[in-house]
Amino acid sequence: MKKLFALVAAAVLLASCSSSGSGGANSQTLTVAATAVPHAEILKQVKPILAKEGIDLEIRVFADYVQPNTQVVEKSIDLNYFQTKPYLDTFNRENKTDLVIVTGVHIEPFGAYSRKYTSIDQLPNGATVTLPNDPSNQARGLLLLARHGLITLKDPSNELSTPKDIIANPKNLVFKPLEAAMLPRTLDEVDLSLINTNYALAAGLNPTKDALLIEDKNSPYVNYLVGRPDNKDDPRVQKLAQALTSPEIKAFIEQKYHGAVLPAF
Repeated sequence: MKKLFALVAAAVLLASCSSSGSGGANSQTLTVAATAVPHAEILKQVKPILAKEGIDLEIRVFADYVQPNTQVVEKSIDLNYFQTKPYLDTFNRENKTDLVIVTGVHIEPFGAYSRKYTSIDQLPNGATVTLPNDPSNQARGLLLLARHGLITLKDPSNELSTPKDIIANPKNLVFKPLEAAMLPRTLDEVDLSLINTNYALAAGLNPTKDALLIEDKNSPYVNYLVGRPDNKDDPRVQKLAQALTSPEIKAFIEQKYHGAVLPAF
């Protein structure tokens, strides 16, 4: 009886260990953190593709750019899909983490928007400009302005430029960094706002029509599926990567977003 009890207890313990945790080796559930638009929308298209492979894709939507990385590091979530490489590099450096790229999926051309002006030439002297406060996206906004001659940067190729790196500002633009998710709400209060496309789309803006300035298709800011060194080669993760870069998803991105989001594959 003692041997039988020991065998039953061991079996229960093994079953418990196998089913616990979002990324357990025997689990067929895969959790992905994403921002709502377009990332979660794209993942919803992938969900039935993975279901055919026996994988239940669980999409967890976040409104910020910090928690998706933090929760993957803490292993509360398997993967995330929302960020560019400069943002990821900055997060890893500042937090001493080692998150890794699994695959590139799409590009969101970054834009400058205004409710007061219909042309960038109308921007007045001393105009107030809001832009993201995280290092990589703030630099992305400044680089866009520099490419169009509104400012001059010390190093036009520096992907972590800040307002302190501006060496010429002919219109005396006044910069106000804010959390990226807040930027669309500032449009009625400022002259110009540099907004990530996911937040622009969520706010009902059409980047290809409403942006006064916008990156072109050669933008290096690809949005990546990101994981950890311990799970990036997991077969379930690789199946998700394959599905995200499939012809079906490429067609969905092209038809859904009409150039506001571009496939990166």
